[in-house]
Amino acid sequence: MGKHFQKNSQTKEVKEYEEEVLQIDRVTRVVKGGRRLRFRATVVIGNRNGKVGVGVGKSEEVVGAIQKAIADAKKNLIMVKRDGTTIPHEVKVKYKSAHLLILPAAPGTGIIAGGTVRKVVELSGVKDILSKSMGTKNKISTSRATVMALKQLKDTKYSTRVKKPEMPVTSDQAKKETTKDSKETHKPNVPHPAHKSPATQQQPKKEPAKKTPKPAEQPTKPTEKTN
Repeated sequence: MGKHFQKNSQTKEVKEYEEEVLQIDRVTRVVKGGRRLRFRATVVIGNRNGKVGVGVGKSEEVVGAIQKAIADAKKNLIMVKRDGTTIPHEVKVKYKSAHLLILPAAPGTGIIAGGTVRKVVELSGVKDILSKSMGTKNKISTSRATVMALKQLKDTKYSTRVKKPEMPVTSDQAKKETTKDSKETHKPNVPHPAHKSPATQQQPKKEPAKKTPKPAEQPTKPTEKTN
């Protein structure tokens, strides 16, 4: 009889952040016994919805260096403030020997940036931007300068804000609102006696007491004398 093999359904875990490897370098360090060889990885992570971070990790293996860089990037995540698909205003920063200028762009422009700046901006969720990288071409310095520039963004009066969803009005609430409105409209505007000025607060006049007429005196009859 043949054996029946059951295939286990493998479910792929949905990652919270997307990862992009910017650079992998081989680093040597001279020690007493000779040279020590290791790898250094520079990684940028983001969720394409306002969160982005850059990290650096070192290890004797490439996979270990990438994992350390991802863990370092998660510790240094920032929130990017956006205006629709672009940034609210221009920013110019200097990080070590890297000079970076980023500018807002019209919808449909795309990401006009170099390789390092492009990857960081894409994972942050910005779709339209202009940039100019001046100074060094070191990817670590340029990526950190990009994160520093995105961190300095602020909300302006022209930036769009997401409106809060309005709660549906139930029938009971609608009835209460209509009754309140009707009471307010039909209520007479009678000022409260406490709010009257002293001139208007006049005491009521006392009416004169009515005099009752006295009854007329009747003539008394003379008494008859008896003998």
